[in-house]
Parts: sequence; structure tokens; C-alpha cells
Amino acid sequence: MDAIIIAAIAKGGYLGIFLLMVLENVVPPVPSEVIMGLGGVLVERGRMDFWLLLLIGTTGATAGNLFWFWLGRRWGYVGMRPFVERHGRWLTIEWADIERAAVFFRKHGQWVVFVMRFSPFMRTLISLPAGMTGMGLGRFVLFTFTGTLIWNAGLIMAGGALARHLGESQHWLGIATLTAIGLGLVWYVRRVWIWRPRADR
Repeated sequence: MDAIIIAAIAKGGYLGIFLLMVLENVVPPVPSEVIMGLGGVLVERGRMDFWLLLLIGTTGATAGNLFWFWLGRRWGYVGMRPFVERHGRWLTIEWADIERAAVFFRKHGQWVVFVMRFSPFMRTLISLPAGMTGMGLGRFVLFTFTGTLIWNAGLIMAGGALARHLGESQHWLGIATLTAIGLGLVWYVRRVWIWRPRADR
């Protein structure tokens, strides 16, 4: 089982990693932990280079975050609100979430963009208020890239360590991966199914 999963990631190569990391930050629920963790397994097996994987994966994640930053910058509060209210079900967010993220951003300053790269909950969401409040593009890219670089390096090393630890029992890696992906999909479908704006609750 793990051979099929690893082969699928390996076949896509670095371009596949880049596209997956872009999607991970644009369309839920593609987990970076699985993508870069499996990349770490490929590094351990000599099928990918650590530094190239780290650079490309981080660039992809930064590009995905730039999408939301650009939307926030282009539309601002006035334009973003109807977009979120219309498509919030599929994004699994609502306008109140954006407002909370904006308050958090203003309270803690622009450094929060760097810190949130280590959070599974606000990692992408924080890009919207960064764009809406006029954060400089260069600083946003620097904070996003640097924080994501550290996070991805940890994921790659964790994937390699797991591959070494499992040894001959690496079929469990495939089971764990499918379980993680399955749980992510179940969570997303359930979230979309039961999602309602707070005003209707």
C-alpha cells in the first residue's frame, strides 16, 4: 500500500509537490503534513533531495498564501465580505472568522504572519487580513517563506525519521497516510454538510 502512495508522489516529482503545496493553501483539505512527510520518506529512500524538496515545497506554500493575500489586497473588507458569505461553505469559514483573524493580526502585529506558519488552524487564514490591512508584499513573502521553510524542514525530517523507524514494517506508513487523508476528507465533507452562518444558528 505504501509503495503505491509513495510512487504516486514520486511520479509527480518536484512539480507535483509544488502544485500540491499550492493547493494545500488554497483548497481544503490537502494536508501539508502528509505531502511534506511523504517527501521526507522519499528523501530517506534517496529519491528526492532534501534541499530541493524543501525549497520547492516552501515556494508552493508561499504561492498559495499569496493567492489569499492578493484577494485581501485587491478586494479589501468591502469586497471580501460578499465573497466569503457566498463561498464560505466551501472554504469552511465565515466572515466572523475573517474578522477575528483581522483583530488578531492588528493586535499582535505583522510578525504574526511568521508565527502562524506553525499553526494548523490560522496558517492560511492570516493571509487575508495581511492583504486587507495593506501589509507590504515583500515583508509578507519574507515572513511567510521563512516560517514555512522552518515548518516544512521539520515535516521532511519527521517523514525521514518515521521511514527509518518503521524499517521493514513500512506498510503501516501507507495505512497511516490513507487514514490521515480519509479523516481530512471526512472532516471537510462533514463541515460543508453542517455549515451554517452563525446568524442562522
